[in-house]
Amino acid sequence: MGTAVGQAPSRRPPARWLVAVLLSTALLGCDADPVVAPAPRLDPRPVSAPAVLAPATADPAEVGQGENSLRTRALQRLLSSGPLGTSPGALVVDATTGRVLLDREGAVPRTPASVLKLATGAAALTTLDPGSRLRTRAVTGTEDNEVILVGAGDTTLTRAPNPRAYPRRASLRELADATTAALRARGRTSVTLRVDDSLFAGPAVSPNWPPTYVTSGVVSPVSALCLDGGRVAPRSDARAADPALAAGRSFADLLTRRGVSVTGEVGRSIAPVDAEDLAAVESPTVTELVELMLGSSDNELAESLLRLVAAAGGRPATFSDGTAVVEGVLAELGVPIDGLVLLDGSGLARGSAVAPATLAALLVLAAGDRLPPALDHLITGLPVAGFSGTLSARYRAGRPRTAAGLVRAKTGTLNGVSTLAGITATGTDPVVFVVMADRVPGDTLAAQAVLDRFAATLAGPST
Repeated sequence: MGTAVGQAPSRRPPARWLVAVLLSTALLGCDADPVVAPAPRLDPRPVSAPAVLAPATADPAEVGQGENSLRTRALQRLLSSGPLGTSPGALVVDATTGRVLLDREGAVPRTPASVLKLATGAAALTTLDPGSRLRTRAVTGTEDNEVILVGAGDTTLTRAPNPRAYPRRASLRELADATTAALRARGRTSVTLRVDDSLFAGPAVSPNWPPTYVTSGVVSPVSALCLDGGRVAPRSDARAADPALAAGRSFADLLTRRGVSVTGEVGRSIAPVDAEDLAAVESPTVTELVELMLGSSDNELAESLLRLVAAAGGRPATFSDGTAVVEGVLAELGVPIDGLVLLDGSGLARGSAVAPATLAALLVLAAGDRLPPALDHLITGLPVAGFSGTLSARYRAGRPRTAAGLVRAKTGTLNGVSTLAGITATGTDPVVFVVMADRVPGDTLAAQAVLDRFAATLAGPST
């Protein structure tokens, strides 16, 4: 296991490029497609980053003078309001200097919900090749006329790709077209079909998840081969009990429609080492997958990236091995991990625990000019307040509306848990913020509203 860095292109000072990104989004008034920079060539040497958070230089409730002091008191009042419960944790950090501007139990671990995906994304960006793609293949089997559909962990593989979607997803229809052409060139019109989902190991459903998560459509069983994130149909909440076999049956149906007879039932087999590719389709790049995961808070994609990180670290592609690699990556980056407990890659497991300081340090690294350069995709992948991803329907009214387009943040929600971690600009100075409430007494929507007001207070003039 090891993080990897390479010769990075020159990077803009954080105070300039972050403010420019935030303001350009607000001025455009729309959710523009993100620009993905060319991936650098990786170097296998690990990173050893210095501490990224400097201690506060004053009482955290009274940091700054004049307007900043008024702003900080307003933030403290929001943290003490009822919807967040009795003990929310919060940390606000100057993204340029690392100076702590507000600290309310920032070192105390709490249930993170989906803000944990920031850690998963960081591990993927530093452990995997950021420019690589996941190849779903149709290959020859050991028996005559046997075709094996081999999964590579691409949960974005889809039955019906949207030609206008960014980034472009791999299409099972295109794979069927190319496979049919390859079979016809070999004079084959009848095949048996198997699926190979052996890239991932361990349980497909975490023992730390409530058993209703799959049946209620919260998440699919984790599989190296699936369609539309393991859903029974695009945009459906219903999940396939066995995503790999479901994908195989869909592929068999597509081959049949194209004149290739598929005999017998679709089963499982491991592709031979010397299997010949008949056809393949490729996922978006790793950087694009991480941005997709963060923007839409995609649980299936997060768990797939966790398994891929484990495999890249030379370990079995399981929940526990993936989380061990993620923890190791955070430690190598110099991020504080005291009290860190990771049970999955998505944040669905309530037993996970992450301190605001861990996430804040990670975002400061991503926003700064330190290595590894691929980490800046943690920032560009964050939803934009009022415009994109899980923040598209928020920041539309009241005080939060003033921060539309000025805040990028990862959301997290479970019953009784509401979290927000992101970046905004206070004047011309970028600041990172993390707020975590895991004892929300009532409606999480009320807690979300307070979190949005917190971010808006940071982004706007003090009141």
